[in-house]
Amino acid sequence: MKRRILVVEDDAHLADGLKINLDLEGYEPVIAGSAEEGLDIWGNGGIELILLDVMLPGMDGFAFCRRVRNEGDRVPILFLTARGAGQDRIRGLDEGGDDYITKPFDLAELLARIKSLFRRQDWFRGQEAPSTLHIGRAEINLRAYQAVTADGTVDLKEKEVMILRLLCEHEGEPVDRETILDRVWGFGAYPTTRTVDNFILALRKIIETDPRKPTHILTVHGVGYRLVMNPDRDVRSF
Repeated sequence: MKRRILVVEDDAHLADGLKINLDLEGYEPVIAGSAEEGLDIWGNGGIELILLDVMLPGMDGFAFCRRVRNEGDRVPILFLTARGAGQDRIRGLDEGGDDYITKPFDLAELLARIKSLFRRQDWFRGQEAPSTLHIGRAEINLRAYQAVTADGTVDLKEKEVMILRLLCEHEGEPVDRETILDRVWGFGAYPTTRTVDNFILALRKIIETDPRKPTHILTVHGVGYRLVMNPDRDVRSF
């Protein structure tokens, strides 16, 4: 079956061009000229990716994204932003967007980003993925995006869960920061690998008994990070 892509774009000429090219690529594009119209279409279900313009009449793209995320839908969202609007790009990602591309954009790049988002979605939602992980002092529910510790329940960001999933797949092995960026964010949505470090620090505060002396999410100097599920059995050194 064709994958349905919702295009929320008030520029009719651009929207028509996207519709034609997405159709040629084998997708099923659905066009909305406003956020309100887009929400109606999204609410009917079946949307697998959203191309979302930031500057829309009425409700803007940020509010649209918040509405979708507040409903618990993790559908990939790719923001279409004005060139040079750096704060818009940062805000879009903070609101729950998965990627962005600036206008005017190269069609080949847009199509590549769409394919990348679908690859990450298929990987993350794969049936082989575990539903829960027991790491350190936390029980992680990968499906509910939650961690349960002695201190209570913590809601996790999607990117935090994806990082844990990736490290778990390579348990005991170093995973470099560039690989984490590519698999979790893709296309360098954030400019530096420091972003990965910040997410790891947040995860350590949830998982580790002493985040300053981690025993589960270990730093591999000059490379990246390594997950150790059972430190008592870990004899590796890097």
